[in-house]
Amino acid sequence: MPLLFIEVDNCHETAEELKAKLEKYARFFRRRMKDTDGKERPMWRTRWTAPADRYGDVPHPPVLLVFNHIGARNPNRTIPRLQELTRHLWQGEWQREGHHLYDGKVPIVAVGLRNLRAHGPTGPVFFRFGRDRPQPLLEAIGNPRREAADAREAEEWRVRQEEYQAQLRKAAQEQAAKKAVEATREAAQREARRPACAGCGSRFTDERWEAAEETDWGRPVDTHPTLCDTCKHVAVAADQQEQAEPLPDWADGRTHALPEGSPEPRQVPKPKSGGWFSRLRS
Repeated sequence: MPLLFIEVDNCHETAEELKAKLEKYARFFRRRMKDTDGKERPMWRTRWTAPADRYGDVPHPPVLLVFNHIGARNPNRTIPRLQELTRHLWQGEWQREGHHLYDGKVPIVAVGLRNLRAHGPTGPVFFRFGRDRPQPLLEAIGNPRREAADAREAEEWRVRQEEYQAQLRKAAQEQAAKKAVEATREAAQREARRPACAGCGSRFTDERWEAAEETDWGRPVDTHPTLCDTCKHVAVAADQQEQAEPLPDWADGRTHALPEGSPEPRQVPKPKSGGWFSRLRS
């Protein structure tokens, strides 16, 4: 049960006297003081707990008037008169969304003790000033139209968010499809530009293509940029074989006749066995 101030009237007081009491409630609710944390708050909030305020709609705690028909005054006449006298205390501000805001107002609710005993707090016997029909207690002290408007607004926001997210997903899918088409087109164009080997006709691999196009200050680095790796190895081996110098006649291990007029080679004497050199080695 939310915070609720209860005023019981035995039908001895006039509407003007009840109005004076409600004015005192309003002045009490407006009093402010510093709380234990040093922040200024309404004094009643430092003594009782209450739900957090909503921006732009901070009503004071409700006051429940319970009429016990013992005295001579008729509550059916007192309540309408009291409602008019206290309009400045409870009347809210109409909103275009179909509800009222009660910022700084005192919700005033009236009920007969006989009806309260018969129906309890959940029965539609509580009449809030400014409304056209009795309600259960929680509805009477609350703001069901505001809550319904908030629920509609939240639902509309949820629907808008879902539509927005759907648009984002659609745009992302279209962008992904566009990128896929572009990537396919670029891949086809790249394949059309891929060089073919001048020797065997096979297409270059990506690594071979990159190596063939590598340059050093504008000069090609690859010695055979028009050949694939296999054909390049064959060509390099052939080039190396062609560039190799032939061996002289004397280096091929065969005996050749000396040119005419050449002196005969001198025989190198073989060392004698048993000399001092052989003794040193032994």
